[in-house]
Amino acid sequence: MSNESQAPLKGEAAVVHSPSASAASHGPPLSPSAAKPPELPDELIQAGWSKCWSRRENRPYYFNRFTNQSLWEVPVLGQHDVISDPLGLNATPAEGADGNLGNGQRKRRSSEEQAGGHNSLKRAKAEPSTPISPSTPGAKPWSAAPDDKQGAAAPTPTTPVTPSPAPAPYRPAVVYWDLDIQTNAVIREHPPAQHLPPHPEIELQRAQLVTKLRQHYHELCHQREGIDPPRESFNRWLLERKVLDKGLDPMLPSDCEPVISPSMFREVMNDIPIRLSRIKYKEEARKLLFKYAEAAKKMIDSRNASPESRKVVKWNAEDTMSWLRRDHSASKEDYMDRLEHLRQQCGPHVTAVAKDSVEGICSKIYQLSSEYSRRLRHTHLSLLQDPPADASTSSSSSSSPPPPSSSSSSRLVYCYPLRLAQPSPALPRVELHFENDVACLRFRGEMVKVNRGHFSKLELLYRYSCMDDSRFEKFLSRVWCLLKRYQVMFGSSANEGTGLQGALPVSVFEALNRQFGVSFECFASPLNCYYKQFCSAFPDTDCYFGSRGPFLSFCPVSGSFEANPPFCEELMDAMVTHFEELLEQSSEPLSFIVFVPEWREPVTPALGRMEASRFLRHQMSVPAYEHEYRSGSQHICKREEMYYRAVHGTAVLFLQNAAGFAKWAPTPERLAELTASYRPSRSAPATGAPPPLASPGPGPAHPPAEREPPALGKAGERASGALVSSPANHDKNNNNGGSPQDKMAAV
Repeated sequence: MSNESQAPLKGEAAVVHSPSASAASHGPPLSPSAAKPPELPDELIQAGWSKCWSRRENRPYYFNRFTNQSLWEVPVLGQHDVISDPLGLNATPAEGADGNLGNGQRKRRSSEEQAGGHNSLKRAKAEPSTPISPSTPGAKPWSAAPDDKQGAAAPTPTTPVTPSPAPAPYRPAVVYWDLDIQTNAVIREHPPAQHLPPHPEIELQRAQLVTKLRQHYHELCHQREGIDPPRESFNRWLLERKVLDKGLDPMLPSDCEPVISPSMFREVMNDIPIRLSRIKYKEEARKLLFKYAEAAKKMIDSRNASPESRKVVKWNAEDTMSWLRRDHSASKEDYMDRLEHLRQQCGPHVTAVAKDSVEGICSKIYQLSSEYSRRLRHTHLSLLQDPPADASTSSSSSSSPPPPSSSSSSRLVYCYPLRLAQPSPALPRVELHFENDVACLRFRGEMVKVNRGHFSKLELLYRYSCMDDSRFEKFLSRVWCLLKRYQVMFGSSANEGTGLQGALPVSVFEALNRQFGVSFECFASPLNCYYKQFCSAFPDTDCYFGSRGPFLSFCPVSGSFEANPPFCEELMDAMVTHFEELLEQSSEPLSFIVFVPEWREPVTPALGRMEASRFLRHQMSVPAYEHEYRSGSQHICKREEMYYRAVHGTAVLFLQNAAGFAKWAPTPERLAELTASYRPSRSAPATGAPPPLASPGPGPAHPPAEREPPALGKAGERASGALVSSPANHDKNNNNGGSPQDKMAAV
């Protein structure tokens, strides 16, 4: 088969502004009924094979999405399936000249020899058919190989000659990904997931309900405690809940134990009686001390406190006010010391009287979330033509991470994008237009935006990963659902949530791949991934763009992985538990290179566990201000805002089993290149207003930072009390600033 087999479609392609456009509007069908390709067995379909039709040759051919193989003959399971046994565990090694090749290489060579004489195998990337591209009418994607263009330019007698050449494909000026890197991650085969396929109507309703839930949270904090909700605490609540959630909605928690979220509870409690902001000047310290004393006294008078608590708080508050009236020559340090003394004396009593009220806030938000989840589920099922037999429980098992399988009967395969068992229904119209360098997608008046470079990236990921939409008829609807999901997850405030999507610099990913064979990201999204192999938070929307599903449900047998989790203590702790189980159970080469914030006062549980792990092979630290990260808003931000400096140190830990250490050992030479790749290549500005300090928690607190805090990265700001499980954690919030590595958690 040759590249020309797809060329005739180019002249017939039309601009697609709606995935619901009829097939008749795009010209004749891909496969004529007079010569319909034979049906493929289910085993070949599961292995990635699909039948396609060559207009040029007027006959069928077969294409494998997982391996990019193209064959004229019907493939033979095991003979052409290069992913069937990547480690050579299930087959006898070949003999002769191919003895030194890996099992996958031998099978690839065999298939190439069988299809000799056909130019199609020269292609670096092949498509089963030429989808109608929404980004560039009638043109190949911007990453098409040069010989693709040559093949398309040579017409044959059966090819109609177009009067004018196709428009030039869009090519981003700067690319922040490498989708040519193939995976070395090996898993055991698993059945398709039971998640319901995304639908714009449902996504629009979900966005409205999540926004309504945010508003309820804001109102409850104001009405019950007289405070604004801690910055981005709602986003971190979603992360923390999804670690435990066994419910059916991909975003809204509905089945968690305990009901009271530890994350939300401690963050609200840290801002009681007032939120403490960063102090730069003496007058600010004096004003904050007065406000704290006044708020503590007012709160203890209005709540059901014990006589002893009332006495202690009122005496300390009045003593502080008297001192402020007496002494007008105090320094900033004097005010800070006095504030710390007041917090130590009043904090436990204030916490005691607020405990029931804050627990009520957490409980109310969870109950509303559960109700919204049930409502969405009912509406979603009504849109499907053939809902599952037991719609209420059909996907409950897929929500909780299954234990790693050790069954010897499961076939070993290279990891492949998650598949959904439920077929996608017909999707409504989504409009697309471009405003300069921004792609705008609109549905029912709701517009989402993405720059053209990342839009082209989504198109490529869709080509590589989606198997049920070769003509891109559902592409725009699925992109809209994807962008809307992440937009809602971020929140509505300026720069809110972008820290959840931060990424490592391109140079670091390149070094990880060259030196340690890394080809997979454990925590990413289609918007910020560097490799086309990644785990992400939302399997239903992301699977069409290459996601392997949530990481805590992903059980690799072999491979080299990069893990850069969101800075949520509950998620990081669950991640370490998952690492330990995977490394313990696999004897094949398995390696995880983990990037977490280096918070030492006190050490976070996840960092402490990894440092004490028997699988830890090496640990290095990248100092603050000496490295940078890609913005979480990279898909919509300007180029000059793409990178920013990290305001805290980053710990890099190598967790490997024995075989992984032997294959990807962190040698001095490899570590030197990784360290060099972390050095900023430009001056990354650190802009944005600094976040506030945390207020006292359940126990005595450390004093607020006395040195002037650094400015925080625009996309890396962190809210007050984000990780405060004990008062000493104020150093994490006050001095380390944002979470520049934070991504959308794959939970």
